[in-house]
Amino acid sequence: MRNTPAQAGFHMPAEWEKHEGTWLQWPHDDTHEGSQMRLEHVWLAMTEALHQHEVVHIVVPDERRQDHVYQQEEARLGGVLPLVVEYGAAVIGLAMDDDGISPTAEKRLAVARKIVERAESLGIPREDLVVDCLVLTVGGDSRAGLVTLEAIQMVREELGVNMTLGASNVSFGLPEREVVNWAFLTLAIQNGVNCPIVDAAKVRPAILATDLLLGRDNYGMRYIKAYTKRVKR
Repeated sequence: MRNTPAQAGFHMPAEWEKHEGTWLQWPHDDTHEGSQMRLEHVWLAMTEALHQHEVVHIVVPDERRQDHVYQQEEARLGGVLPLVVEYGAAVIGLAMDDDGISPTAEKRLAVARKIVERAESLGIPREDLVVDCLVLTVGGDSRAGLVTLEAIQMVREELGVNMTLGASNVSFGLPEREVVNWAFLTLAIQNGVNCPIVDAAKVRPAILATDLLLGRDNYGMRYIKAYTKRVKR
């Protein structure tokens, strides 16, 4: 990503505000003379830590540094997947590259395809892969939710892997966020998400209702059982 947040149409939130992601300026000789290589390892560690909770955009000032960041990201992918093989673990792959989250479903599919191909080349079965197609707030882009849903459907149809999603991101900055979240979560599940990142206590009824409507709950037994349990409390 070469644009700053302001150039990309974002504003700097206050410390207490929820936010879509974090921007990091990749270290370069102009401002970090003599310590660039050491700082790059720190930047990678920061990115990995932040990625567990939010999207991270890396601002790269020139082509030379952008090429190096790409190499670093390739090296990081090559470093993570062998660990998955060694420990027999599952792994989450984010459908984003060095330019950030693509505005098109096709590009997110391409990133997911690359992750799956690299994983399978190391013997990692698809059932151990979880793809996150990522969603941004519709408050900033009215097509953000639709693009993510299209990407989810494409990944399901072509790759058939498990998918996760931080569904509540879609409603950031809007009133009555829970209403938007529930509606979006229902659509995401219908399109292929099967392990969403949600507050289970709040959205479980919506998930159960979705499964019921999609024919995944015979005679509505799970839905009825959950309702009965809530009423008795």
